[in-house]
Amino acid sequence: MADRTPPLAVEELRTLVADGEIDTVVLAFPDMQGRLQGKRFAARFFLDEVLEHGTEGCNYLLAVDTEMNTVDGYAMSSWERGYGDFAMHPDPSTLRRVPWNAGTALLIADLAWNDGAPVVAAPRQILRRQLDRLAERGLTAQVGTELEFIVFKDTYEQAWDARYRGLTPANQYNIDYSVLGTGRVEPLLRRIRNEMQAAGLTVESAKGECNPGQHEIAFKYDEALVTCDQHAVYKTGAKEIASQEGVSLTFMAKYDEREGNSCHIHLSLADADGTNVMAGSAQDPGGMSETMRRFLAGQLAALRDFALLYAPNINSYKRFQPGSFAPTAVAWGHDNRTCALRVVGHGRSMRFENRLPGGDVNPHLAVAGLVAAGLYGIEHELELPEACTGNAYTSAYEHVPTTLREAAELWENSPVARAAFGDEVVAHYRNMARVELEAFDAAVTDWELRRSFERM
Repeated sequence: MADRTPPLAVEELRTLVADGEIDTVVLAFPDMQGRLQGKRFAARFFLDEVLEHGTEGCNYLLAVDTEMNTVDGYAMSSWERGYGDFAMHPDPSTLRRVPWNAGTALLIADLAWNDGAPVVAAPRQILRRQLDRLAERGLTAQVGTELEFIVFKDTYEQAWDARYRGLTPANQYNIDYSVLGTGRVEPLLRRIRNEMQAAGLTVESAKGECNPGQHEIAFKYDEALVTCDQHAVYKTGAKEIASQEGVSLTFMAKYDEREGNSCHIHLSLADADGTNVMAGSAQDPGGMSETMRRFLAGQLAALRDFALLYAPNINSYKRFQPGSFAPTAVAWGHDNRTCALRVVGHGRSMRFENRLPGGDVNPHLAVAGLVAAGLYGIEHELELPEACTGNAYTSAYEHVPTTLREAAELWENSPVARAAFGDEVVAHYRNMARVELEAFDAAVTDWELRRSFERM
């Protein structure tokens, strides 16, 4: 990755700490679910000790379920291995202020074992490995994520007490692109936009979406690792700001039977000069270079095998419904929102959009999947099939996986996944899916109670 100016330089942090403006530094890393896990440090102690030497964290943080329960099946962390530590090394390029928390700065950490070896199943390390493979070809990935959420007038505590049922959405009807609709919650959206800008993210816009209370805030694309780190910061910050405003918001893929929360991911490739290598000449079919056509063909070839990276939870698969603007077909098309892969832009803006991920996606894992799939297409010189020009929902294309169980089996048995990520990573995330499936299979749902309590 090219050298870049961090949102906040270390020397600036030293000055802010000396002046009393910063008193707390958060050091965190994205876990398997894409959440930030870590510690808060006294700022002076961080500068004196942690910045250079790092800190430790229990390695169970990459071996628990969503509710932080210790579970079996992970090679790196278990009762038998004693639940030891791994090292958390600050990445100074990620240093930034956290405007929604007074006197606070934040850095993202990379994880390593005590002997200095990287924790290969850590999401940030998985992405780094794929970006290194891309760099061997003189290429970098430019990525943008479009993340939707639903706002409720209830606090997080009220939502918990209500078991997340009967909540009051911030808007009562479809406000897709409605300026009036977004105006209803502009104080919240404005805080999120402005405070993310102050945290070093480049905000583009905010707009309403289809489901009552649903909104999207878009940020400018950046280098892949930067975008994924910022994505994790944004999700955490948006929830914290919402809580401070006395409301709640959710990024879950499918809150109810209406439109789900998507996270469309846009990706393009640049060479060492920053030129978009996906753009073709006027004579190239569809304005796409051969590199793009092979890269896109790799996306199609690996899409089902890598679905676990794009849709990591049981709830993720509830989005994939015909006519819902969430994809069901393994197909690509030019500016065609019925396809899983949508080609947009031209010239320097030429890129593709993967429409599978929902708001629950781990961006580091998803983008690692996009890069690995594209490299598979380039290395094997795959040919791109004809574009879908109609309604992919009703066409005879292969279907995206419909359940987490199907996706996990495809992932586990995929030679493409094993070649790209290695056996350890494949086993680690296959076990994550197993844990979720066993927990869900043992649960009694509201749906079962409603249908069976009296009538069966």
